[in-house]
Amino acid sequence: MQKKEAMAMTIRDAVAADVPAMLAIYAPFVRETAVSFEYEVPSEAEFWQRIQAHRKILPWLVCEEDGRVIGYAYAGLAFERAAYRWNAEISCYLAPEARRRGIGRQLYRKIETTLTALGYRKLFAVVTSANDASLAFHQALGFHETARFPAVGFKLGQWYDVVWLEKQLPTEENPKNFPKPY
Repeated sequence: MQKKEAMAMTIRDAVAADVPAMLAIYAPFVRETAVSFEYEVPSEAEFWQRIQAHRKILPWLVCEEDGRVIGYAYAGLAFERAAYRWNAEISCYLAPEARRRGIGRQLYRKIETTLTALGYRKLFAVVTSANDASLAFHQALGFHETARFPAVGFKLGQWYDVVWLEKQLPTEENPKNFPKPY
C-alpha cells in the first residue's frame, strides 16, 4: 500500500490572479445559502476592489494547496468611527474539500497574529443563524456571542438572525497609537 504524499499548503496575501478561485468558493454561499446575505455574486472587478480596499489597512489571505486556492480569510474594520479603530471583523470561506481539515483555524491564527502585532484589541465575527458550523467554529476558537439580532436578514424565503461574536486579543489595555496599517 502506497502512502499518500503530503500536499504543499501555503497561506499568503491574496493577489488579483486569485479572484476567480475565491469567487468560485464564495458563489455557492451567495446563490444557495443564507450564509452570505448578498443576493448577487460580485463581479471579478468588484471583488478585486473589495480586496484592495481591505488591504490598505487589514489582511486578506488565501490558503493555497498544490497551487490551487482552497480558502480565504480577511479582516475588515468593524465600525467606522475613530474610537473603534482597535476592532476588526474577520471572515473565512473554504472550498468543500478544505473543510474540517484545520485550514480555517490556520487562516484565523495567521490573521489574529498579524492583527495583534498591528495593535488591534478585539475581533468580531458576524454570522447568520443559517450557519451553525460557523457559530461552532468561532466558539471553538474562543469567540463568544455578544449580540443576537432576531430576524433581520431575509433570504431564500426565510428570516434569519444575525449573531455577533467577539474575541479579545492579547494587547495592551490603553494603547498609545492607532493600530498600524497592514
